[in-house]
Amino acid sequence: MRRIRIRCMSNVPENTVYSGPTSQSSTKRVTLSQLRQKHRASQPITMVTAYDYPAAVHLDTAGVDICLVGDSAAMVVHGHDTTLPITLEEMLVHCRAVARGAKTPLLVGDLAFGTYESSSNQAVDTAVRMLKEGGMDAIKLEGGSPSRIVAAKAIVEAGIAVMGHVGLTPQAISVLGGFRPQGKNVASAVKSVCLHRLRLQPTATLQIPTIGIGAGPFCSGQVLVYHDLLGMLQHPHHAKVTPKFCKQYARVGDVINKALLEYKEDVINGSFPDAHHSPYKISKTDADVFSTELQRLGLDKAASAASEAVQKMDTTKSTSEGKQTK
Repeated sequence: MRRIRIRCMSNVPENTVYSGPTSQSSTKRVTLSQLRQKHRASQPITMVTAYDYPAAVHLDTAGVDICLVGDSAAMVVHGHDTTLPITLEEMLVHCRAVARGAKTPLLVGDLAFGTYESSSNQAVDTAVRMLKEGGMDAIKLEGGSPSRIVAAKAIVEAGIAVMGHVGLTPQAISVLGGFRPQGKNVASAVKSVCLHRLRLQPTATLQIPTIGIGAGPFCSGQVLVYHDLLGMLQHPHHAKVTPKFCKQYARVGDVINKALLEYKEDVINGSFPDAHHSPYKISKTDADVFSTELQRLGLDKAASAASEAVQKMDTTKSTSEGKQTK
């Protein structure tokens, strides 16, 4: 019996027998442990705010460490003047879209204004939805007041990582009196811990990474909004809300405007679609049968128009082929 028991026991490592669901993707998501390692090694952390699937794919391709699905979507995507109007349901739509596209960055979702301030229970419930329904890995909330610290503690105790946000907190513009830089004097700097000249000390003192946005070069990493750094939107509305500290690495908005104007012109002058961009053809036999059927239904004008369209397509094709031959 002892021999039988020994022979039936497996000496194969447990994780090769069953290790839970296996990811279908070969890529591995950035983890908090990896970010801590970067922080300890003084390696800068990269972070970009994005709101949809295409942007998320670009961030994934570039190998950005963290993708923030920010409530700034209210301004950048929805056209509001502040971040306040966006709802939790709208944020969840953005989060899900980003989660489909960004397979590698750590995903952080903003808690929308009005979804976590009432109580710690409300904050935890909202954070849980951001992970379960939005596909996020962590959440971000604004402010360093005692009530926010209590809420952050409750969320962490619920098993959810929290990113804090101090300094210029857009959700508090009613109190701040608008989008005003914070930490410009010692008293304000002590309160927000974000004065440029004092930034090196808190960052060195803290045991966690700090991500700066307009807070100077002494943070553990930097974050910019996808649309801002690409110069995506060249429009007066966006120009008035684009922060001064943002560096534009491209002027994609100009390229988009130029392409749209060219498209409009091509449609108006009839050069689009041409034969090259009309790949779907109908044989003469099928065209004749179609025209006959239209006539049988009493749709003579439609039959005539269909015949003319087929002749025009054939003529256009012959002309295009002739040009290519030359």
